[in-house]
Amino acid sequence: MAAGAQPRSALVTGASRGIGLAIARRLAERNMALTITARNEETLAAVGKELRELGSPAVLSVSADMADPDAPVSLIQRHRDEYGDMSALILNAGVGTAGLIADYPLKRLDKTIAVNFRSPFVLIQEALPLLRSAVVRHPSEGAKIVVLSSITAIYAEAQLAAYGASKAAIASLVDTLNAEESGTGVSATAIAPAYVDTDMSEWVRGRILPEQMIPADDVATLVECLLKMSARSVVGRVVMARAGTDGYEA
Repeated sequence: MAAGAQPRSALVTGASRGIGLAIARRLAERNMALTITARNEETLAAVGKELRELGSPAVLSVSADMADPDAPVSLIQRHRDEYGDMSALILNAGVGTAGLIADYPLKRLDKTIAVNFRSPFVLIQEALPLLRSAVVRHPSEGAKIVVLSSITAIYAEAQLAAYGASKAAIASLVDTLNAEESGTGVSATAIAPAYVDTDMSEWVRGRILPEQMIPADDVATLVECLLKMSARSVVGRVVMARAGTDGYEA
């Protein structure tokens, strides 16, 4: 593409289903060039085709496991080589299993921290030069980072200690990132939803019906609104509660 025609680009992790797919669809409809990643290469290929049909001018599909310590660096390099800069970084990939603190397996704890905190930290660190470059091209809009945290990062729920702690850590990272970078035009938001109607919430459907959960499209709508905002405004944390609750439960 000619330099003047270079589209704005975004990277979305966990883009093959659920919240990540809903967000990727919205960005495609906004004619953004995309890098999408998830573990299943075949599913990503099908998603890439759909996103191009929705309006994305280019879709780079990269299969990667965010538990792999080398994956974040390689992923950002692939995006840089393809697009040059990055207007939005959407960190959606995550893992979570329930278990009491008393006997929670440490191997599972290590993976939870690796995927939910270490990987986003490295992705942000590696992407910052690309995000700053996008600010130079679009100073009024700036560049945005959106992280999917969880309501359990704010309001504790029994058996979700490891998951909630990892999501609290990434929300804290967003706060510090805004203190360091928002003055340059790069800002971040941590979205903390209660249960969202996705595959990840299947384990709790015996207690909470899907129609009582937050639709993934509602999260995508919020992300779209954040990307429309100017670089002069910063939204650090947003809690999305389920209707009919007191807002203090997942």
